[in-house]
Amino acid sequence: MAEEKQDLVIRVRGLKNAFGDQVVHEGLDLDVHRGEIIGVVGGSGTGKSVLMRSIIGLQTPVAGEVTVFGEPMIGREETEATTVRRRWGVLFQNGALFSTLTVAENVEVPLREYYPQLSEQLLDEIAAYKVCMSGLAPEAGPKFPSELSGGMRKRAGLARALALDPELLFLDEPTAGLDPIGAAAFDELLKDLQETLDLTVFLITHDLDTLHAICDRVAVLADRKVIAVGTIPELLALDHPWIQEYFNGPRGRAAASVAERIEAGSN
Repeated sequence: MAEEKQDLVIRVRGLKNAFGDQVVHEGLDLDVHRGEIIGVVGGSGTGKSVLMRSIIGLQTPVAGEVTVFGEPMIGREETEATTVRRRWGVLFQNGALFSTLTVAENVEVPLREYYPQLSEQLLDEIAAYKVCMSGLAPEAGPKFPSELSGGMRKRAGLARALALDPELLFLDEPTAGLDPIGAAAFDELLKDLQETLDLTVFLITHDLDTLHAICDRVAVLADRKVIAVGTIPELLALDHPWIQEYFNGPRGRAAASVAERIEAGSN
């Protein structure tokens, strides 16, 4: 039991989120284990982003408990949560880059916040390294977000999320809006980074190809809670109508077929 608790990076129990009379989550439980990529899926309005925001402290739940790296996150003072927040990085939808800052300056934002003693030269060197880690060319560093394509902005956001050498990554729809080739390249990059850096990844997505390609487990949000967590074959064994429609619909079957061909080609 002690070993199991040590293996938990994120633990959510009895979470309730509501906006006025609209209850988004009620009694939501979820565990995220060290070193896994967990995909979070659900229909529109099931509160996938709200769940992520509750975990990272941008949304205050009505009730429930959230711990990250064994530390409680709800009701803590900002200064108390700082040591935990240094250990994660976040890629919001569409990158959420500061438009008036260059890519390199965006990467430097968390470094300046948490390590104000770093010299300008070291900040520039770290930013350049993170830009390269994200798969961008060095020439992207001095550019502004408006000068980048959608896929490049995603990678720039990823570079910023990696700025503090995190152990945990939160990614909100990282491949949304990308063409299939760009999305597959981003998936491959993310998997390589996860394996190389021993990351734990909390990934919100509706991309079935991503779920098949890189996710170790998938958590399904429906009926205001996580109704199931497991591998895709484990989820397919369940008879919940949304799960069956999602994974066994035309797009789900197509994604599964692609994943099978890729796996067969690698063996």
